[in-house]
Amino acid sequence: MAKGFQENKDRKEAIGSFGKSIGKRAGFKCEWCESKDELRVWDYQPDLELETDTLALLCQRCREWADGRKADPQELRSIRNALWSNIPAVAEGASQGSGQMQRGFGQGGDRGELHRRRRHG
Repeated sequence: MAKGFQENKDRKEAIGSFGKSIGKRAGFKCEWCESKDELRVWDYQPDLELETDTLALLCQRCREWADGRKADPQELRSIRNALWSNIPAVAEGASQGSGQMQRGFGQGGDRGELHRRRRHG
């Protein structure tokens, strides 16, 4: 149990080291809805090695959607532009968060499927 705690702590510290570069990339706005409130780096692929493509800068509301909170369809309109991003954590995460994911675009909840296809042809 202590090993898992330490691994989680180490990953959070590593994510923090990406904060400035992710913030610059995002223009210091939420990469889904462009809000500037309560921004934090979100780890889209916690099982993969950290890299900027697996992290997104999200506001509190969008992090809640990313974590599975249901949203009103009108609320989700604010993230539609994120679906076109070339950054996997932004586009795929927004798709999954909005419940728009369709079969074939990462079947079975495998959030890394499109990311792997993009990276490896």
